[in-house]
Amino acid sequence: MTYKLDPNKKIDIEEILKDMEHYSPRRKGWVWREKLEGGKIGPFTYKNVSLPLKNSVPLPAAKYFNNIDPQPMPVITTEIASGRFEDDIRRMRMAAWHGADHIMVIRTTGQSHIDGLLEGTPEGVGGVPITRKQIRASRKACDLIEDEVGRKINFHSYVSGVAGPEVAVLFAEEGINGAHQDPQYNVLYRNVNMYRSFVDAASAKKVMADAEIFQIDGAHNANATAKEGWSVMPELLVQHGINCAFSVAVGMPKSHIGLSTVPPCAPPTPKLWYDLPYAVALRDIFSEYKFRAQQNTRYIEADIEEATRTHVIDTLISALTSADIQSTITPDEGRNVPWHYNNIRGIETAKQTLNALDGIKELLQIKRDGPLGEMVRDIKERAVCFLEEILDNGGYFASVEKGFFVDSAHYPERNGDGIARDSRGGVGVDTIVKRDDDYLAPVCSVYGDNHLPEGTKKACDLIGGCTLCKHDKIAYIDEIDQTDNCNIRLQKSAEFRKGNMIMPETEWAGDGTVLIQVFIPEEIEIAKAAALEMAAKMGLDTPEIVNAQVMHPSEGTFVEVKGKTSIAIDRTKIKIPPKDELLDEDEIKAAVKKLGLKVVAGTVGEDEHSVGIREILDIKHGGIEKYGVKYHYLGTSVPVAKMVDAAIETGADAILISTIISHNDVHKKNMRLLDEIAREKGIRDKVICVCGGTQVTREIAKEAGMDDGFGRGTKGIHVISSIVKMLKARGKV
Repeated sequence: MTYKLDPNKKIDIEEILKDMEHYSPRRKGWVWREKLEGGKIGPFTYKNVSLPLKNSVPLPAAKYFNNIDPQPMPVITTEIASGRFEDDIRRMRMAAWHGADHIMVIRTTGQSHIDGLLEGTPEGVGGVPITRKQIRASRKACDLIEDEVGRKINFHSYVSGVAGPEVAVLFAEEGINGAHQDPQYNVLYRNVNMYRSFVDAASAKKVMADAEIFQIDGAHNANATAKEGWSVMPELLVQHGINCAFSVAVGMPKSHIGLSTVPPCAPPTPKLWYDLPYAVALRDIFSEYKFRAQQNTRYIEADIEEATRTHVIDTLISALTSADIQSTITPDEGRNVPWHYNNIRGIETAKQTLNALDGIKELLQIKRDGPLGEMVRDIKERAVCFLEEILDNGGYFASVEKGFFVDSAHYPERNGDGIARDSRGGVGVDTIVKRDDDYLAPVCSVYGDNHLPEGTKKACDLIGGCTLCKHDKIAYIDEIDQTDNCNIRLQKSAEFRKGNMIMPETEWAGDGTVLIQVFIPEEIEIAKAAALEMAAKMGLDTPEIVNAQVMHPSEGTFVEVKGKTSIAIDRTKIKIPPKDELLDEDEIKAAVKKLGLKVVAGTVGEDEHSVGIREILDIKHGGIEKYGVKYHYLGTSVPVAKMVDAAIETGADAILISTIISHNDVHKKNMRLLDEIAREKGIRDKVICVCGGTQVTREIAKEAGMDDGFGRGTKGIHVISSIVKMLKARGKV
């Protein structure tokens, strides 16, 4: 594969799709992060971080710390479900740059009932149907992204439904690294026949084990579906135990078995009193297995900030109980709108929280004596009793028939609202075929008795190699549906991906989706209706409310509306202001020395902010003092007139004002006032007036009468370079 990614160019999907019939995965099996020995990154020493990335996007505040980008030890998951794999690939690249190395592609719900493999690329609804083309293209893209970021990426999907064994073989063939596999999930949530589900699971797990695919179970669904998730904690331990024991019995190594753990509660409950004991109980019992910690999707509402806050608390529990994988869940799960930037938000929340909590277990100790220890013991005892009752009742199948599972009562009580399944019914009932006594399968990774001829070293030697061993034996099918496939979609989006047209997007290339946020001073129903009309009048097509949050029953509602725009911008016609060329430092120092440059500075009006202006001034921050400038700092809340008087008294060459507060456009008023008073006092043509602030731009400042203006990210060099340039233009130096 000669195509390589360029960080300054978009990924070329068409290039990835070339020669797909001859692509084979360059590696198989799950990969964990490697620890950075010594933990030294910049001036900081971390207790538990992994090797840094070659290319990445650091956290927003990293600019204050020399752009360091520490990577936590837990693998970080992002889940993608746009339904179009060609767009998922682009999102994978973005996710990897922000620190994700476990990329899960969500399958369609309906595929759990499909009884065979799909080929081609049918449109996904809330997910991606798992097809060979989708997997192969994604794994090929992950290879390229691995090279770009300098870290292995685990690609993941689902081995569920009655096509489970076939899907497992597909995954082994195509280099899938991780997968969900849990026969109980099929039984309880997909109504797959119990016997069929466990027979399929044995076959699938054997294939996964041989391909070193990391397995994650689905027990967490119980506390995401029970009426009272905090009541089913003992059952969750039992479900985890059944799947772990079954997986080990099939031959899967414990190092490749992971528990999908989901906290049962969310604020406003006293979350830690439920979730921390549960997490500790899991660690106590399943210490030999890996843990994938995930947010409970049941409690995710349409408010992204609400989901993010809970995610932070969940990640605290992960750090305290040493989760091996931190899943992020798209934080807009409650909206059912899986958008690019919200994947990134979830990843950054996990990375930011884990970085902040680095080494927390060296600073804090979980107090096992007292209420925590008692609660942990209670959960474990109830789980043991639950398992004993299952055995007394005749086993797992008999217990499922009686609705033991996902019953919302606090065990041993029962509410009778559990999920009951008939062992003689369900999807795939009566489809198990007993093997003949001389059963022979000339392929690798067969579970159970395989009567090979004496002297056979490997089963597939009988046929000259199977598809698990010889990738070129796979019959690759590109497309079946000639009206709905990725090639047609790529043609439609080509002008936005490769041409000169720019269209906003959130999910698919050129989808034109935008989100507007408005506060409407009305009760919620009026506010929602008004927001839709406003969005329509703004020119958005098919506006739709994705979030409405009451600020007060009568005073107002915060509303978020998504809609479509047809506005596209031609990149060749965009006018980008030229970047300022900074003067050479020696040239600046020479000019300052020649003139004996003096300035007066302060924060004006009733503004008490001082940090920004001091960073522009002080030598210790690399401010203008470094270049020999003499400054008179008047402090904060300085009347504008006093700034002008100080300039006259000191003979200053420039007045520097800072105005952070922008309510009612006070920053613009202060700038205009400075210009007016300087004119009234007759010095406007003698001094350079410069303003800085978070809401200040060069354009706003000049409109308000200033000579220049600076916003976020400004350093002293920017300000003094500008002043010297203006002095030169005026012939003063």
